[in-house]
Parts: sequence; C-alpha cells; structure tokens
Amino acid sequence: MADAPTGKVTFVGAGPGAADLLTFRAARAIADADVVIWAASLVQAEILEHAREGAEILDSAAMSLEDVVAVYERALRHGLKVARVHSGDPALWGGTQEQVDRCDALGLDVEIVPGVSSFSAVAAIARRELTIPEVAQSVILTRLGGGKTPMPPGEEVREFARHGTTMAIFLSAARSGQLTAELLEGGYPTDTPVVIAYQVTWPEELVLRCTIATLEETVKEHKLWKHTLFLVGPALSASGTRSHLYHPGHFHGFRRADRAARATLRAERRSADAGSGAEPAAGKSGS
Repeated sequence: MADAPTGKVTFVGAGPGAADLLTFRAARAIADADVVIWAASLVQAEILEHAREGAEILDSAAMSLEDVVAVYERALRHGLKVARVHSGDPALWGGTQEQVDRCDALGLDVEIVPGVSSFSAVAAIARRELTIPEVAQSVILTRLGGGKTPMPPGEEVREFARHGTTMAIFLSAARSGQLTAELLEGGYPTDTPVVIAYQVTWPEELVLRCTIATLEETVKEHKLWKHTLFLVGPALSASGTRSHLYHPGHFHGFRRADRAARATLRAERRSADAGSGAEPAAGKSGS
C-alpha cells in the first residue's frame, strides 16, 4: 500500500530584497516547490527565476493568514511542496511562528531556511562592524511602540537605549519624532551617529548618515515612512580599537601566543581593569 501524501512547507528567508542575496539552500527550496507564496512588495521578482516551470505562484500581499493556511491544507491533501518566501530572515517580524504552529497542527513537515536580515545588509553597505571592541559588544534588534502590533511591557526603545550599545530599529520611520525622543530619553548623546537605510539592496536604495539630533529632519526631508531601517550607536563611527582575536599575544587551539606580546596584552588588561575599578579577569587576559 502506497504511503499517503504528506506535503511540506519550507519557510524561505529571501534577504532584504536583492535576488542574489538568496542562499543556495533558499534557491533550491524555491526550485523544488509546487507552490511558491512570496511577498511581492518586499522581495524582488527575480527570485521567481528559481521556480520551476508550472509552479503555482501566489502573492501573499493579497492573502490573509487563513488564505495561506488553506494552501497548506491543500499541500497536506495532495502531497505538495510549498515555498513560503519571506523578506529578510524568517526569525524577525515575519509572522512565521503562527504559520509554523498551524503546520504542526496539520501534521505538515516544516523546514525554515534563514536569510540575510536587512540590518546585516545595511551594516555591510555602510561598511561598519556593529560590535567594536571596548565600544559596543551587543546589538539590540527592536521596533518602536505605537504601531499595529503592541509592544510587550519593558521593551520600549527608551529602555533599550539605556544600554548605550548598537541598536537596529525596524518599522519606525513613520514616527521619527517619537523615535528621536525615546533615544534621547534613554541616554544617547545628541551627536550619536545614525545610519538610515531605505529599500536597502533595491534599485531605489537610499542610505543616509546623520545623528540623533538630525534624525527626524532627515527622515522628513526624504519623505521616508516605510521600508526604512535605523542603525544607532557609537560603533557606527568608532575606530582605533583592536580585537584580541588576532593579537599576537592571544592564543587559541590553532595558534601559539608570542610571549612578549602576551605580556604586553596582560599589562594592558591590568591597566584597563585598574582604571575601571574592576577586579582583574583571571585567566582571561588574552580573550
């Protein structure tokens, strides 16, 4: 007796827009699909070149969750492979989990293919590392409250801003005045650097540099209200620091430390600890 059809849904991260930022795995998932559901307003049409001839193509912009789930139910009945193509990475603001939960309830096989997030694409275009030694070692991904989806308590931009590290702020351009106010209320100085990116990796791409003091006027001058991401924090202009990873005084499983350089590195660490009032980090002088 033949096995009953099971069907499969693959959630594909298409990246910030440009088709050549698809991973090989993402391209294969689209090529193998009987049905491709894609966000036409957020992903460039070139990604459909990977779809096989005869595949059913559906634009998710015109579909509710119930419409999408109906396709999943059909996939279960007929053993179809569905590629559900989301912009960016499916782990961030994609409405992915509610779909995965429904697929699990149906008994559909599910795979998630990660994609390049727009915050990574913006950092690359701006030629900036977001984690700079001694300046910022964390990146906060968030959005401004007051939009269509309520923010949980304690996740306001002003609260995250108190950390003073790098922030990537999505879905907030339409309320640039509120964003500026919360960043300043959280403690960022007015001259903190900001990168504003609109439609990154699209032909219409616009990347602007400003400070928190000029953020609102820059957004309004260029009439940005959607498809815009902000990078904020001192790492966006920092220089002159050095990672210990490639320091000759640092050792790891593939490289011995130079003794003189390691002694210098230890001395620098002790001096830094003394200046900050912190206890010396025993055994971690080369980290």
